[in-house]
Amino acid sequence: MNQSTIIQSVSELLKEIVGETNLYTDEESLAHYAHDETEDFRFYPDVVVKPGTAEEVSEIVKLCNQYSIPLTPRGAGTGLSGGALPVCKGIVLSMERFNKIIEIDERNFQATVETGVITQVFQETVAKKGLFYPPDPSSRGSCFIGGNIAESSGGPKAVKYGVTKDYILNLQVVLPTGEIIWTGANVLKNATGFNLTQLMIGSEGTLGIITKAVTRLIPLPTNDLVMLIPFRSSRQACEAVNAILMTGIIPSALEFMERDALLWSARHLGLELSVAPDIEAHLLVEVDGNDPESLLRDAEKIYEAVSVFDIEEPLLGNSSKQKEDLWKLRRNVANAVKENSVYKEEDTVVPRAYLPELLVGIKEIGKKYNFNTVCFGHAGDGNLHIFVLKKDQTEDDWKTKVPEGIRELFQLTVALGGTISGEHGIGYVQKPYINIALSEKQLQLMKAIKSVFDPKGILNPGKIF
Repeated sequence: MNQSTIIQSVSELLKEIVGETNLYTDEESLAHYAHDETEDFRFYPDVVVKPGTAEEVSEIVKLCNQYSIPLTPRGAGTGLSGGALPVCKGIVLSMERFNKIIEIDERNFQATVETGVITQVFQETVAKKGLFYPPDPSSRGSCFIGGNIAESSGGPKAVKYGVTKDYILNLQVVLPTGEIIWTGANVLKNATGFNLTQLMIGSEGTLGIITKAVTRLIPLPTNDLVMLIPFRSSRQACEAVNAILMTGIIPSALEFMERDALLWSARHLGLELSVAPDIEAHLLVEVDGNDPESLLRDAEKIYEAVSVFDIEEPLLGNSSKQKEDLWKLRRNVANAVKENSVYKEEDTVVPRAYLPELLVGIKEIGKKYNFNTVCFGHAGDGNLHIFVLKKDQTEDDWKTKVPEGIRELFQLTVALGGTISGEHGIGYVQKPYINIALSEKQLQLMKAIKSVFDPKGILNPGKIF
């Protein structure tokens, strides 16, 4: 009996679990869940289900385990490594109905949320109580907390506040064999056995389906200040990152954008932005805190630190509207680049002192393999996003030679002490390159862990390995 026949035979059982209105087999729905934000990949599932409780997830997983049906968990579909693509068909399990903020515990600076809650919605809800959840991916207006956990997402605030893994205390998880467990405890310290919570974070939906999370919160900063600093040299913009940090100030964001990244984003948004012809890159720097005068002093120190480089006068966001527009420019770079070219997006990270060498190497590799690149990202923590743009390659060159260039790019990244993904994950598209960053023994250990959790290999198959 083939897979499609098996799924047809269990469809009635699935309807009993989730209800007829939460099971989809029509062409339009399958097409929607066939892709995420990763390039132009399309993999059609056989069926989509939308459970509403951990118990329903458990029953679905048990069915898939019994009949060896591939099961792909999916959040908002904003991923950039193909992590939510149903590459083996089967069932897509959408977490869209898991959208409740269950509790905000102000006394303990914690919150319990279902993992289909939109990140920005969660941030704004806790902010009303004077609390702050810092993980801040560019897609925060649409991505889910669960997807952030699956990839250990970061974003601009990571330089000061850390990434998703630093704010997760405990997780409710449905295992691939159907059991429902909590991975830890709602405490700031926990040395009781292996850290299953951190093992789940960044596991890309391959070890379990996360249904609830207990997050750590911190007090909300009441003020911020944003400035955009133009550099005549992209390399100097990267070199300025350490100069800023050597002042002793830790910015709440320290973002790098090449010229085209910024100009394309402005055009995409319909914002007027004047950039001198000799400017190659910008740093977007934000400082935050509770004392406006202190923030102005921080900005002055940062200006002094970067003034030794070849810069133009920084643009200071004085009003809320100006600050909002500057952040819109940064957050929309990826959307703008996608409008301008066929592309492949990479997510390298190196020790930040090696950012200049990485940037120079990227350009040299692009010349060697005849592709252009637009670079931007979280310079404060060494995380550089690279859009590889199709120049005038033939389709054959784009499919064969460009991947050779990307492999060389990753080899350079690892040689500089970095790795091939900082926050997007390996998923489907980076699988061919994982052996650049990880040894065979490391991969064997990871595969062994996967087999303990998921002996039949049903959960998010075709990813990472």
